[in-house]
Amino acid sequence: MTQDDLLTRAQAWLAEDPDPETREELAQLIGTGATDELAARFAGTLQFGTAGLRGELGAGPMRMNRSVVVRAAAGLAAYLRAKGQEGGLVVIGYDARYKSADFARDTAAVMTGAGLRAALLPRPLPTPVLAYAIRHLDAVAGVEVTASHNPPRDNGYKVYLGDGSQIVPPADAEIAAEIDAIRSLHDVPRPGSGWETLGDEVLDAYLERTDAVLTPGSPRTARTVYTAMHGVGKDVLTAAFARAGFPPPALVAAQAEPDPAFPTVAFPNPEEPGAMDLAFEAARAVDPDLIIANDPDADRCAVAVPDATVVGGWRMLRGDEVGALLAAHLVRKGATGVFAESIVSSSLLGRIAEAAGVGYEETLTGFKWIARVDGLRYGYEEALGYCVDPEGVRDKDGITAALLVTELASVLKEQGRTLTDLLDDLAIEHGLHATDQLSVRVEDLSVIANAMTALRERPPVSLAGLTVVTAEDLTKGTESLPPTDGLRYHLEGTYKARVIVRPSGTEPKLKCYLEVVVPVASADDLTPARATASDVLVAIKRDLSAAAGL
Repeated sequence: MTQDDLLTRAQAWLAEDPDPETREELAQLIGTGATDELAARFAGTLQFGTAGLRGELGAGPMRMNRSVVVRAAAGLAAYLRAKGQEGGLVVIGYDARYKSADFARDTAAVMTGAGLRAALLPRPLPTPVLAYAIRHLDAVAGVEVTASHNPPRDNGYKVYLGDGSQIVPPADAEIAAEIDAIRSLHDVPRPGSGWETLGDEVLDAYLERTDAVLTPGSPRTARTVYTAMHGVGKDVLTAAFARAGFPPPALVAAQAEPDPAFPTVAFPNPEEPGAMDLAFEAARAVDPDLIIANDPDADRCAVAVPDATVVGGWRMLRGDEVGALLAAHLVRKGATGVFAESIVSSSLLGRIAEAAGVGYEETLTGFKWIARVDGLRYGYEEALGYCVDPEGVRDKDGITAALLVTELASVLKEQGRTLTDLLDDLAIEHGLHATDQLSVRVEDLSVIANAMTALRERPPVSLAGLTVVTAEDLTKGTESLPPTDGLRYHLEGTYKARVIVRPSGTEPKLKCYLEVVVPVASADDLTPARATASDVLVAIKRDLSAAAGL
């Protein structure tokens, strides 16, 4: 693109931009001749992929802004009309990030102008409330404006269809084609009214539904510390806990209220280093049974437990550990149906399901796939996502997961036991399934492409002294999985292990998911087994990094 072409595109975008803030931003870039910055913003368009859009806020087609959202909403509306859904209801939710309310209102206006009915949730609420509302209101689609746990300057646009689960191919490509067909924002009708703003009836119905995940009469004694991570989870979670009869959570006050700046954390993700420090500090003051954390849109749930062997006395459980605990709890409650997980999650779930005689299925990464499993009773993936009530919410739900894990902690407390004790039981019964992740955040996306190319052209023959017995390129698909950009290795030797490498779908990261299984004969073997597993995982990371050129 020549400099003249770049300025022509930027000025055309400026003429259509409905937002005074991004108009001013773009006008300043044009006026100061900030060619490099303009080139970055106009190098293409933010791609509408599976689930929707996510990116940094700012002016231009490579950023999240009102112009991009209006086009996305118009493309979704055109798709729905082409599917015979004219006049159908689209329900719209949003979190408390910068511009979320604006993006939600723009979506409502576009849907109304396109001949669909639109309903906005009454205020910033957790993503699972929107996922619930779609089915509850018999909507034809839903939109959630959120960037989940991304940095403060990001926002996103997540799309669901009428079954209450996120879009998957080919719907994403068909919607993207409709977006690309929009020539000018002036062609998109956007009335100033005509949509409905819902009251609290949907939220009340969701809260009533949360009771369904608990066993009537079960113990409700576990005491918790809770952090909303500056997001929208606090009011809904505390209301759900009060309905259930749990002790009121002790709140991490500095992180309790929504704040789009996320001032106390580098990244508002419970998995990131330092994000849980204030929660650990609060726990040391009040001595609870566990810590619960939601991410900013409260669809994820993190859990921490007392652990005298670590500095500070508290340990974050891995998503795979919580996933196994919830599965074991559901089995003991008599759950039937299919237990499902994504391919990057621990194979321990399959062992638990097999022993319990319930169905088991693996899917591609993301709840857009897990939620579509026939007969689903429980689904999880390692990134702190758990679906414990698929008939109510066909997506991950950090509120109901928090209720269920607190019920489990209460049951164990009545027995004089803890979540850690149950993890030990599972390791003795099924083997210690230790997982870890090598996650590389990049500024230059070519680093990820080069790493994937290196691994495809020169696949490792061994990692950590374990032989790679199968090396699958998942772009070709498998008998049970559609194609995806990823690599999977199974390793055997002294121990069995598995490695999956894939680019992140939501962040500039290369993610490598590692698992090693160490047999455990008795409780006396647990400590050495954990030490062995840790050493093997460190060695796999080292060898995999070298093989990928990282």
